[in-house]
Amino acid sequence: MESLVAAVRFLLHGLSLLALAAAILAGTVDSIQSVSASRPMLTSLGNAWLSIDPESLTLAELGADHYISADIWRPYIAPVLAQPTFAVFLLLALIFWIAGYRREPFAGRFSA
Repeated sequence: MESLVAAVRFLLHGLSLLALAAAILAGTVDSIQSVSASRPMLTSLGNAWLSIDPESLTLAELGADHYISADIWRPYIAPVLAQPTFAVFLLLALIFWIAGYRREPFAGRFSA
């Protein structure tokens, strides 16, 4: 049981690392675009996803409508897709890190 918990914590911290790397990459791209345009440029998650793979965005919308609910895309997923890419990935990194975090015992590691 302990090894399963350790494996899940390792997986969650790995996902956190990947999300953090994606956030840094997206922030770097936004920084370069902002400097070249001489004004702040933030790429939304939806635009980034659309530029990487437009078919999968359409399939995700159709899958959410078919398998989950027809009313889930517009009120819940579309506002997330409108947020800056780096912010969404930073939030995901934080959530994965918190989910995999293990608190130290109150008395410390030398307690009996």
